[in-house]
Parts: sequence; C-alpha cells; structure tokens
Amino acid sequence: MDDPERIAAEITAYYRALDECATQRHHFRHADEEGGLWYIEAVPDRGKLIVIKQAELTAAGQLHLYSWEHLEDEHGGLTDQAIDPGQDPLEAIPAEEFQRVWTR
Repeated sequence: MDDPERIAAEITAYYRALDECATQRHHFRHADEEGGLWYIEAVPDRGKLIVIKQAELTAAGQLHLYSWEHLEDEHGGLTDQAIDPGQDPLEAIPAEEFQRVWTR
C-alpha cells in the first residue's frame, strides 16, 4: 500500500472508530450563504468535537452525505476540522432532526 492509500485507510479507520465507539453525540445545523443547510453529527475526542457525519442539503434540493463510509466526492467532503459551537455559527438540533435528513 503506498502512502496515499495508507493515509486514506488510517483516516477512514479513525472516523469509523469514533462513530462506532461514541457514547455521546452532538447534532447541529448551519445555513450557508447559498441557501443550503448543513447537518452535522459530532463526537468528543481528546477535548475537541470531531464531525463524524455531515449532510449538505443544497438550495437546489440535492443531498450530499459524508461519513467514514464516504469521505469525499466531486461535491465536497467530510470536514477535517474540529468544530467549536461557541465560535462556529452552529445551531444545536435534536438527534431526530439530524436522522430525518441523514436517512432521507
């Protein structure tokens, strides 16, 4: 396995482990400048909130889903930046609202 493949495998394994072992999950929504909505599921890891699932519902009604199972595509990808609800423009939402979008 060359370096890019190894790195991709390690990244996938990290997000998968966070998802499968999470005991606490946080859910947020964010409206972007283009009229799209972003839905985020994040878990704590080493004092930070790490996004493990991300759904983008575009203003045109397209839904793009990202997680350890699908990290990126031509439309975007799972953020690799920790989030800070106190600093980032995020609205806390119930888990059920996130799941409605995620399973749409």
